[in-house]
Amino acid sequence: MIGLRALTAEELRASPLRWWTLGTLSLSLVIIGMDNTVLNVAIPTLQREFDASASILQWMVDSYILVFAGLLLTMGSLGDRHGRAMMLRLGLIVFSAAAFSAIFAESAGHVIAARAGMGVGGAMIMPSTLSIITDVFVVGPERAKAIAIWAAVGGIGVGLGPLVGGALIETFSWEAVFLINVPFTLAALALGVRLVPESKDAVPRRLDVPGAVLSTASVAILVFAIIEAPELGWTAPLVIAGFAASVALAIVFAVYELRTPHPLFDFRFLRRFRFSAGAASLGCAFFALFGMAFGMTQYLQFVKGFSPLEAGMAMLPIAAGVAIGSRAGERLNERIGTKRTVALGLLMLAGALSVINVYDVDTPYAVIGAVILSIAASMGLIMAPSTNAVMGAVPRADAGVGSAMNDVVRQVGGALGVAVIGSIFASLYSSNVSDTLDGIAGLPPGQVAAAGDSVGAAVRIAGSLDGPAGAALDLASRAAFADALGYAILAGSGIAVFGALLVAKFMPAREQYYPEDTAKPPRPPSPD
Repeated sequence: MIGLRALTAEELRASPLRWWTLGTLSLSLVIIGMDNTVLNVAIPTLQREFDASASILQWMVDSYILVFAGLLLTMGSLGDRHGRAMMLRLGLIVFSAAAFSAIFAESAGHVIAARAGMGVGGAMIMPSTLSIITDVFVVGPERAKAIAIWAAVGGIGVGLGPLVGGALIETFSWEAVFLINVPFTLAALALGVRLVPESKDAVPRRLDVPGAVLSTASVAILVFAIIEAPELGWTAPLVIAGFAASVALAIVFAVYELRTPHPLFDFRFLRRFRFSAGAASLGCAFFALFGMAFGMTQYLQFVKGFSPLEAGMAMLPIAAGVAIGSRAGERLNERIGTKRTVALGLLMLAGALSVINVYDVDTPYAVIGAVILSIAASMGLIMAPSTNAVMGAVPRADAGVGSAMNDVVRQVGGALGVAVIGSIFASLYSSNVSDTLDGIAGLPPGQVAAAGDSVGAAVRIAGSLDGPAGAALDLASRAAFADALGYAILAGSGIAVFGALLVAKFMPAREQYYPEDTAKPPRPPSPD
């Protein structure tokens, strides 16, 4: 009698229950997807609650990304060596505990620390889900379908985040944005007891401690420099030093990994164009998506005057769009191949983003919703084929590291998108609104500085002013932000076009899978 023990991967491969396994792992991904966006809609509330500056607000969002991205390779490698299901369960516990601690926050620093703790849990969860899927679904077409469902569910979580966050803020308070994670993690833990099989490298290798330290430091310093660049300036000594240190550590990491007998990440995988082109396309796509989401939630609330719940509902087309695009991407991938499907998705993404350049204060929601739906559908076309390309280029023994690398480029690309696009529209906003601020008589210097730094502060100050001055500042600040966001988003559009060109040049046309091994993984095949 099997009882309530976890089924093995071998048992699940021959059982319809494998699709329930996929659902359980996808539920874990919903948690990560929601957390990437649920806080965006709470930014105005947190700004008022903690009187937070623009830099502090960005750290509330990016402390999670900093820790998450920095630890992904290490956590993926630990899962390969000591058990992916075990790592998943530990990650769910850590994530839930950190989220629960945030509800007691009395300062912005406490929120940032809680988000960092959630990043630790997320780094354990994310590689485990995808690596277990590739261990259960080993047949090419079925694996592609499973990854398409995994990507679609993750996208649904991204789309649900703003809606759930807005509803919780309006019904309860900002603390509920963190508390909502707890029931999801408990459900994933309970279902995983039976449905999530343990898997690991059949020939466990010693943990590459120097590689783990070097990779974590390189990625974390890179993300830190990206986060600080908008506040300090891209040519500030600290920012330049951060980029230089990250590159130097990455070079040392690569040299060391090529020489050690048990590398954390085998750089020879990069010689496979499916791996490198797939990772590059994901990085470009998430650069554009995260930058857009960071600006769009502020546009909806500050410029359009939406409540948090209304803003969340306005972002709901993300969930539908990713689901539609993922299904379409799976079918297109079968018909026209990975290269054409991913390149088409990136070009569609670039086109949809460019429409935001015409947004103003009076843009109707019908236009906004259609563009959000198009952006999300484009992401669906990109994510599943690109992810399948990356995972098909590594052996199952290294599935955790392959999954982690897939996630690293997504998170670094997303962090870079928030920083670059956020920096551009912040600079353009300050420049656009400066003339209006100079023309308002009697406005104290402190209020002038605050209104020039943040559209949220400008709207609040305008509400406190009587007569035409308040109305003029309100309209000018909202119009300046809309214009600034439109031009900033063009950076994301350009990156998407660049990604399409890379894919068209280097991505092999059709799916290919790594020849499976029974013991020690062979060296990666020569380039396609």
